[in-house]
Amino acid sequence: MATYNLKINGKVRQVSADPTTPMLWVLRDHLNLTGTKYGCGIAQCGACTIHLDGTAVRSCQLPVSVVGKQAVTTIEGLSTAAGSGNLHPVQQAWLDHDVAQCGYCQAGQIMSAASLLKTNPRPTDGDIDAAMSGNICRCGTYLRIKEAIKTAATK
Repeated sequence: MATYNLKINGKVRQVSADPTTPMLWVLRDHLNLTGTKYGCGIAQCGACTIHLDGTAVRSCQLPVSVVGKQAVTTIEGLSTAAGSGNLHPVQQAWLDHDVAQCGYCQAGQIMSAASLLKTNPRPTDGDIDAAMSGNICRCGTYLRIKEAIKTAATK
């Protein structure tokens, strides 16, 4: 076991964990931040997506030992990271377009979309397809996801 001081959603949190423990389990089991979901466990479905210094990463394959001083943002902290005190524009667009059906993948979808818009505020359809291709939605709401991202890009 090692002790880590992790900057998560703007606050430093101390965690004792095995260095190989994936961030997904640190977030869920050690810090009770359960918005980040377990999907496949092999970084292929996107349900576990978080931001590491603003970049979308799959937390199921990210060992806690490599996080260091990088800022971690989870779905719980996304609106705070946006600085508005309200929902992040992507979260609001998700509601406006009634994107979620079962909702299981949505935290990962939203985190991937927010990261895309941070680096590319006016993405083309191709940009959206490329950025979101690693996120699986079993309910098939891909068209609503794309429309929501386009709406969020206008905010």
